[in-house]
Amino acid sequence: MGDRIRYLRTRRVLTLQELAAKAGMPRWQTVWEIETGKSRPRPSTLRKIAAALGVEPADLLPADGGPAE
Repeated sequence: MGDRIRYLRTRRVLTLQELAAKAGMPRWQTVWEIETGKSRPRPSTLRKIAAALGVEPADLLPADGGPAE
């Protein structure tokens, strides 16, 4: 999941800070923690990130249905 978020963020030329702001998140470090696999997002956070990236939350989940990292 983190790799997918990072991929989409960089494709949209967004910094961690920009994505966090666009998602309405007060801490850019939260995005970094999710991207690096240090934390798992709450469903509400996943929805915010997906909306900020212009995708559906399901698009951020692993395609194989396995663990998210």
